[in-house]
Parts: sequence; structure tokens; C-alpha cells
Amino acid sequence: MVTIDSTLNDFMKLDYNTREMLLEIMQKRQIEARRKEIAKEAKHSLKEYKEGKFKAETAEELISRLKTL
Repeated sequence: MVTIDSTLNDFMKLDYNTREMLLEIMQKRQIEARRKEIAKEAKHSLKEYKEGKFKAETAEELISRLKTL
């Protein structure tokens, strides 16, 4: 079974340059995964807006509504 601890131990066995490269790769993959998640949420929100589940409102209206939460 792979655990975070065993993964970290294996990671630290790598040489410094390889660790740096791996960190950069992982950071870029995380950024790309987040972009995909944001795009998916935006498409879903747009679909719901087009279905009439949301109404357009001004920034002032939104800020006012947020202050009541």
C-alpha cells in the first residue's frame, strides 16, 4: 500500500535536481487540474443560468446580498 509517508521517503531518496523537477511537474499538474475544475464549474453555472435558475444582478446587488449572509 502506498502511503504519503512512503511516498515522501522515496521522494527524498531522489537527488536534489530530480526533486526540483518533480516538484515543478506536480505544481503544473495541480494548476492544470484546478483550471479544468474551474472550467467545469463555469460550464455548469452557465447551463443553470440559461435554464433560468439564476438571475443577472449588478455588482452592487451582489455585494449587498453577500453582506446579509
